[in-house]
Amino acid sequence: MRSGEVGHSVMGLVSDIRRLMEPNTATKLRERKNNRLRDFVAVAGPLGVTHFVILSRTDHGTNLRIARLPRGPTLSFQVKTYSLAKDIAAMQKSPKSPGLEFHVAPLLVLNNFGDSKEMKLMSTVFQNMFPPINIQSMQLTDARRVVLLNYNSETKHIDFRHYNISVKPVGISKSIKRVITTDVPDLQGFDDISDYVLRGAFASESDVEDGPESTVTLGQDYVGRNNRKQDQRAIKLVELGPRMELRLVKIQAGLCDGEVLYHDYIKRSSEELKAQKVAREKKMQEKAARRKAQEENVAKKKAEKEAAKEAHRIATGGAPRKSEDRDDDDKDDDIASTTKRRRGSEDYSDDDDGNEEERYHDDSDNYSDMGDMAPQFSDDDEGDYSGDDHDQMEGFTDDDLE
Repeated sequence: MRSGEVGHSVMGLVSDIRRLMEPNTATKLRERKNNRLRDFVAVAGPLGVTHFVILSRTDHGTNLRIARLPRGPTLSFQVKTYSLAKDIAAMQKSPKSPGLEFHVAPLLVLNNFGDSKEMKLMSTVFQNMFPPINIQSMQLTDARRVVLLNYNSETKHIDFRHYNISVKPVGISKSIKRVITTDVPDLQGFDDISDYVLRGAFASESDVEDGPESTVTLGQDYVGRNNRKQDQRAIKLVELGPRMELRLVKIQAGLCDGEVLYHDYIKRSSEELKAQKVAREKKMQEKAARRKAQEENVAKKKAEKEAAKEAHRIATGGAPRKSEDRDDDDKDDDIASTTKRRRGSEDYSDDDDGNEEERYHDDSDNYSDMGDMAPQFSDDDEGDYSGDDHDQMEGFTDDDLE
């Protein structure tokens, strides 16, 4: 998702990352300006969302954050360079057309991630973003795409690549491969099939892939023509995009907030860390006190309103009600309101042609769709995703509470 105004290019990067994470992603998510990060968190649990990937742009560049729900940690990266999927396809001579590859999740390959604490944590977060692999039950046809992450210890950069996996026959020329792997070869410009084979029997860039280091024996039947079990095939990777170069900047213990566990540019002493911890605990205590005061104010106003109603009843000649009678009246009011809502929904669906009922259910489906509940939030919301409702509660009136 995006945070704030990011521009057209970063919006394209957001779409490419959603495409990369399919099918386990909210492809039709729509961010809105009137909601905040807490709104995403509220719907994440029922929808089974485990991670947020947040892209934002500042005057210093593009940033990417990966947050683990519901309580963190959060990894903040600086996007040094990136290329969109359409740019990758424009650079290729024969770009790969998307097919059924995105119906299964991609594989993940991590390379050169060290043994330090931040590297282990970063590796764990990346691994948890993709479904685990069970070697005993995995089907070879599910290995259609791969995401490669390579860490460069000298530059501290992470190379992010996304490839499509395909297999090719080995030991034959490019022209013969085309005859085997396609239904009808393109014979335009050739006299006959022999001319096509002889003129095409020259070394090409794809012949390099037939080396022993890229040749495998298929353990199961694979997608494509004549890719049967026990056949020798060469692995070919075609880049799909997007392509990114990342640098880890910060790790926070909470969800876009909390204690800074690691910072690439700022180093704090033990005394500064202790002072920061004390200030954070004080802030949490103050928040808890404000929330308790809010609950007490709500209960107090409700009791005052009930007392005012009772006084009005006595002043107009009514008999004082007992506590049991008030409880029974509250239950009757709840039952009456429920019956009224149910009756209203039945009346709404009694149309002869069923159009009104259909529109009613369509609106319900749209309300439950994650796209309609998808808000946009700004960087100012990172301080406290749980929210502080103190100012809103101060503006409530007695009618609102009722």
